[in-house]
Amino acid sequence: VQLVESGGGLVQAGGSLRLSCAASGRTFRNSIMGWFRQAPGKEREFVAAIRWDSSSTFYADSVKGRFTVSRANAKNTVYLQMNSLKPEDTAVYYCAAKNNLLDVTTTRAYDSWGQGTQVTVSS
Repeated sequence: VQLVESGGGLVQAGGSLRLSCAASGRTFRNSIMGWFRQAPGKEREFVAAIRWDSSSTFYADSVKGRFTVSRANAKNTVYLQMNSLKPEDTAVYYCAAKNNLLDVTTTRAYDSWGQGTQVTVSS
């Protein structure tokens, strides 16, 4: 699976951004599409994930209620709507994919990654 993210940028605290992840190549009903982020000097961390058929979503506690992950049925595209952004949300955001339903929040469980998109939230 090939993944390409877009939609990052600079936004003020309290603002919103929507990230997109375009997937190409083979996909499976039991695939998971995940969003991760990595701030300077920190490890890459789980943000959110969605099952390819959109039947289940998963969120990190730090983004629950502010971020929403979704998939466009007619497109091989997954979105991450980010509202009420905080300076601590500043990071490079990565889209990732895996072909089973295990270890959804574990970075090393994913075998396909996009190149990342920068999100910067100013205070």
